[in-house]
Amino acid sequence: MTESIDHLEKLEQKLLKAVELFKHTQAERRTLQQEMDKLRADFKERLKRADAVEQELQALRHEREDVRARIVKLVEQIETLTKAESAG
Repeated sequence: MTESIDHLEKLEQKLLKAVELFKHTQAERRTLQQEMDKLRADFKERLKRADAVEQELQALRHEREDVRARIVKLVEQIETLTKAESAG
């Protein structure tokens, strides 16, 4: 009889350890899930910022091309005026 009680006590201890391990694992899983959710949100925010930076970069490139075209026109006009003054 004492042998079966000892066996039950050992079984009870193993079960309690298993329950504690399960609780610990669940708590760790929740913590990791929260961290993963935070990282996902951060990643989405960074993607939004990267898209905004990309759009700004495209706008600046377009503006640079517009400025370049205007400068080319101004240089051509200056050359035309310089040639006209030289010829006259």
